[in-house]
Amino acid sequence: MKNQDVYDLMDRFEKSDIARMKFESGDTSLELEKTIAVSGAPVAAAAPVAESAVCGVEAASAQEPEEGLFIKAPMVGTFYVASSPDAQPYVNPGDTVRAGDTVCMLEAMKMMSEVSAPCDCIIEELLVADGELVSFDQPLIRYRES
Repeated sequence: MKNQDVYDLMDRFEKSDIARMKFESGDTSLELEKTIAVSGAPVAAAAPVAESAVCGVEAASAQEPEEGLFIKAPMVGTFYVASSPDAQPYVNPGDTVRAGDTVCMLEAMKMMSEVSAPCDCIIEELLVADGELVSFDQPLIRYRES
């Protein structure tokens, strides 16, 4: 199974109404779980499921940083700090950015999507490593309004 197949499965799972999924194929195993709202009330998950390394891709951490404002992933994908490996990062901790400025890129299904600053702000911390797989709504960057 290719990495892209895993990404596609994760994306389809995220968009579905399925709360829990376990997939096995050969030596590949993937477990996903999310909370589904029923009649507007959230349903608590029974227990957290650890996602194991699949096809050489380390699963993203579900642990959210303590406090602050966060730019979160709008989709499942691969996080990039720059437009290419030899380019300068879009932002570094301490940088001041304006609303709408590109702060990182996410790649999903061979499509690159820019992630923009939601307001004029100062970047405090990059929470994800370059090239790391991220899940939907995962905090990517901690910032403070300027």
